[in-house]
Amino acid sequence: MLVTRFAPSPTGYLHLGHAASALHGWRAARRAGGRFLLRIEDIDGARCRPEFEAAIGEDLAWLGLDWEQPVRRQSEHGADYQAALGRLAGLDLLYPCFCTRKDIAAEIAAAGEAPHGPDGPLYPGPCRSLSKDEREARIAAGRPHALRLDAARAGALAGPLSWREQDQGPVSVEPMLLGDAVLARKDIGASYHLAVTVDDAIQGVTLVTRGRDLYHATHLQRLLQALLGLPAPDYWHHALLTGPDGRRLAKRDGATSLRALRQAGLEPAAVRALAGFSD
Repeated sequence: MLVTRFAPSPTGYLHLGHAASALHGWRAARRAGGRFLLRIEDIDGARCRPEFEAAIGEDLAWLGLDWEQPVRRQSEHGADYQAALGRLAGLDLLYPCFCTRKDIAAEIAAAGEAPHGPDGPLYPGPCRSLSKDEREARIAAGRPHALRLDAARAGALAGPLSWREQDQGPVSVEPMLLGDAVLARKDIGASYHLAVTVDDAIQGVTLVTRGRDLYHATHLQRLLQALLGLPAPDYWHHALLTGPDGRRLAKRDGATSLRALRQAGLEPAAVRALAGFSD
């Protein structure tokens, strides 16, 4: 059975881009007689707010979407993410990183260059080479640290991998594309990449429908699936809605919210049409 999901973070009100993503997943499930899930990605407690979570449900229902209950909230499932981190640690694939953003920028500047990924310079790796004694001494001294995935070791252990993109076919995984990604921090028990990988497996998601901006993230998430022994869903990274300036719609750029469109008197069918879905 086809299982899709929409997984917003309650850090602001939904906008048209969110509506399009939710509609893609919802319609795919309904046309196949499958299941559509709503998941609240609220693992970042400092930025997530209950009023935004309430608004997510209101806006989606107003658009005409329905979903299964109960809704999974990441904040309630920290034990699942810690278990995954434990498995990766058992494979000797994690290391503590004590670098601040300032430290990393200085390291890159001193080196004169750094490996680049799709979103800019990658972590240059100074903490990767620390000895076990040095790591333990820094932790014992109370030094804040994150946990990074040793991408080279992980890729070697996992071997060749691919995922199936619905409109593209098999895509080969590049384990080093995002470098040694952070998988956990003190303030956030698990990164987006780890949490979403675990959540999709636990919820039985078989088709991940999301925006093209997350295409590169799939390389890392498919790697994590292999390392953790989790099933690999199919993916469909759909085109993004853009504003008049050609930039993708985003909360941080003040994209017009669904709530504002509702208050302006637009009907659900009109908003669905603006999101690219005619009835």
